[in-house]
Amino acid sequence: MLKIRILGVPLDLGQERRGVDMGPSAVRAAGLNSALKGLGHQVEDVGNIQVKIPEMQHFGDRRAKYLTEIAETSQEVAHQVYQTLENGYFPLSLGGDHSVAIGTQAGAAKFFRDREQAVGCIWFDAHADMNTPETSPSGNVHGMPFAVTLGLGPDSLSKIFGFSPKIKPDKCVLIGARDLDSRERRLVKEASINVFTMRAIDELGMRTVMDKAIALVTADTAGFVVSFDMDVVDPDEAPGVGTPVRGGVTFREAHLAMEMVADSRKMVAMELVEINPIIDILNKTAILGVGLVSSALGKKIL
Repeated sequence: MLKIRILGVPLDLGQERRGVDMGPSAVRAAGLNSALKGLGHQVEDVGNIQVKIPEMQHFGDRRAKYLTEIAETSQEVAHQVYQTLENGYFPLSLGGDHSVAIGTQAGAAKFFRDREQAVGCIWFDAHADMNTPETSPSGNVHGMPFAVTLGLGPDSLSKIFGFSPKIKPDKCVLIGARDLDSRERRLVKEASINVFTMRAIDELGMRTVMDKAIALVTADTAGFVVSFDMDVVDPDEAPGVGTPVRGGVTFREAHLAMEMVADSRKMVAMELVEINPIIDILNKTAILGVGLVSSALGKKIL
């Protein structure tokens, strides 16, 4: 049994499609709290942090829109995640767009760094999120959080708590990638992170991919953070995402991945991001998200 603290982060400044700020509410409405309690966990839901809305400020630099506001939110999330771990709880962040990860990763990394330990990360995403303000074609920060975690990008994001990278590249794994722009491909290769594209999943199977991924992120670490962008799942199963890409992981592949995460007993924090109920169908994506979080936190078929 875990003590789980749920933190809602209704952040939608990192992208341009409105509605993802309602993701935390959609996931709660899909029964997250009762599902986790049903697994025997102790659940504390601290609600949502306060996040500024785009109608109330100018986007600023076109290369990194709403950078100041996203940095403020990221710092708050980082401190909340750190405090959650310090209090003996498992942090579960609910986005919001994927820029939420900047704070989640920073808080977890700082907690283990203070104990002279490293942490790994498994990043499930159709995209690499490896752009920087210099390479991003849109200036949307939700396409930059993985780069930030690796120490790239603006100091206000990458230097939270005064150190970077938050996680070393060889302890990071990207799973499910299938939509990268040309400059981003170069950054991924230069960063030397471990990548399992959809082709790798097709060829190797999700079991082998997860075996390899877990081995990489648990080697000489205290455990790993799971960053789960719902667009890694095929749009047929997860239609309510801001940037859907055909050819994603299947329902069962996603559950197998999360079941293997649970089997490892090495996950130290998790975030679920990019659920947009405005474009969803009967909250289907949020319901799937609840099922995947449940699998990651111990739900079994038998």
